[in-house]
Amino acid sequence: MSSSFERGLKILAEITASGETTVDAVSLKLGIPSSSAYRYFKVLREQEFVSEEDGRYRPGRVLLHMSGQHLAQSYLAEVGNAVLRSIVEKVGETAVMIVRIGDHAMCLRRAEPDKSLKYTFAINELLPLHAGAGQRMVLAWAPPEVVRQVLAGPMTRFTPNTLGPEQILSSIPQIRSSGVVLSRGELDEGSVSVAIPVFSRGEVVCSLNVAGPEGRCGSKLWIASTLKVMRDAAANLTDLLQASTPNKSTRETLDDYSSIA
Repeated sequence: MSSSFERGLKILAEITASGETTVDAVSLKLGIPSSSAYRYFKVLREQEFVSEEDGRYRPGRVLLHMSGQHLAQSYLAEVGNAVLRSIVEKVGETAVMIVRIGDHAMCLRRAEPDKSLKYTFAINELLPLHAGAGQRMVLAWAPPEVVRQVLAGPMTRFTPNTLGPEQILSSIPQIRSSGVVLSRGELDEGSVSVAIPVFSRGEVVCSLNVAGPEGRCGSKLWIASTLKVMRDAAANLTDLLQASTPNKSTRETLDDYSSIA
């Protein structure tokens, strides 16, 4: 029989893998009585290992810090504006940095050109994972549990070009292989967007997305030249992330929060 500490670790691992879950879902998957699972979640929430909203639990401040996600996203937010502005200066269209938050995407940072027609998202705006180049890029690299949850849930059809569950599922291997997503009017009619992943220590921490109107951005030449600029920016960003050092080691962090046992 698993010890209390082992069950707690399994719950933490499940929350980290799924990105967002419920007590009942974890209880069923791990074979833990619901009453016991609720007690674990109560302690984890009080200690900020998880956060809760409307009965759905996501990794909290402590768990994000321990997994490196919080540090990576904090650093991305810090350097994101400069990286995106460098892209905008070269391609003349809106550039956006997208991260995954549970079963949603979020616009972490954006930079816009000095033009009257812009395609953009509000900073910190939650976005659907199934529509748009940057969103589908982070979905392609999400844990299988998240992919299944998104494809099984309600999927708004924003335009006639919004992909359905089967199309999205079949596109994931190609996205992971090529490292590129091209969207033509999936979220906004008449727009074109292209996205690439940004890696840090073997994991995708965000996507870089450039978008504009079909009339300016629809040609193969524009797409090819924009991808070159984006890949250079992503490589620089990866180097910056790799060079950044946490204030504490994972071992020290685990020691700090070992009281949960």
